[in-house]
Amino acid sequence: QVQLVESGGGLVQAGGSLRLACAASGSIVSINVMGWYRQAPGKQRELVAVITSGGSTNYGDSVKGRFTISTDSAKKTVYLQMNNLKPEDTAVYYCNTNVMTIFGGRNTYWGQGTQVTVSS
Repeated sequence: QVQLVESGGGLVQAGGSLRLACAASGSIVSINVMGWYRQAPGKQRELVAVITSGGSTNYGDSVKGRFTISTDSAKKTVYLQMNNLKPEDTAVYYCNTNVMTIFGGRNTYWGQGTQVTVSS
């Protein structure tokens, strides 16, 4: 099995910054993709940012220029630096990863979610 442990959520004022971290552990042979999604109340889960093992990144349109995704491959950890936060960024942020496990095949896993609240 694979576990994802998220940290760094909290309450911040508009214009402020937060940094999320997500550490993967377990029966991982290699990590293909790591990323972040978010879900606000009454809305569908949406892409925030993803990064591949090769370093390619993709961002949701609403966060481009404000959020930066990065990884520490040795620590199997993905980070999300969030700057100039807006009230509409308020959501539960979920870590996501697609990995190759020791059991073979590629599987996708989700973290438990961390709350980010931006006050106006």
